[in-house]
Amino acid sequence: MKIVLATGNPGKIKELQTLLSDSDHEITAQLDYGVGDADESGISFVENALIKARHASLHTGLAAIADDSGLEVDYLGGKPGIHSARYAGENATDQENIDKLLAALDGVPLENRNARFHCVIALVKCADDPNPAIFHGCWEGRIADAPAGSNGFGYDSVFYIPDLGCASAELSASVKNKNSHRGKALRQLRRQLRRQLI
Repeated sequence: MKIVLATGNPGKIKELQTLLSDSDHEITAQLDYGVGDADESGISFVENALIKARHASLHTGLAAIADDSGLEVDYLGGKPGIHSARYAGENATDQENIDKLLAALDGVPLENRNARFHCVIALVKCADDPNPAIFHGCWEGRIADAPAGSNGFGYDSVFYIPDLGCASAELSASVKNKNSHRGKALRQLRRQLRRQLI
C-alpha cells in the first residue's frame, strides 16, 4: 500500500524514508505527485501535522503521513515553537534561523539554555479521516553557544545533548534516529503500520 509523505523538505524525506524502510508500505513523497505545501495555519504541532496530512491525502487520494516539528527554548518562553522553520522570516535559511536564535540567547549561560525538540506525526487513511492517528516524540537538550557538526538540518548544529556530549549534527544517522524526537515518534508510527491498521 502506498503512503504519501506530506513534506517538501528533502532532509525530512530522506530521514523518514530511512526510518520506515522496513515497513511493508511503499513510502512516496508528495513532490512525486506535484503537490505543493499546505497552508500551516494551526496553532499547535498537532493541528499543523493534521493540516498537512489531510492536504496531501486530498490531492493524491492516498493515505498520508505528515509531521510537524520544532524547537522550544525555555528561556524564550517556548519560542520558536511552531514557527521554527520560519523563525527568521518566511523562506529563512537554516543559518538565518540559527543566527537569530543565538542572538536571542547571547550572554545566557548554558545552564539556562534548556530546550527540546518536539515531533508530532499525523497519519490519515483519507483526507476526511475522522479518527487520525497521532504520535509524539520529544528530545531534551540545550542550545550551544556556537554551531558544531555537519550532519542533519535545521537547528541540529546548535542542539547540544548533555547525555551524549555533543550536538545533534555531530551524531551519525543511526545514533540520531535512536535518540531523536522524530525517531521516537516514527517508532510509534512503525508499530502502527506493522499492525496493518491502515
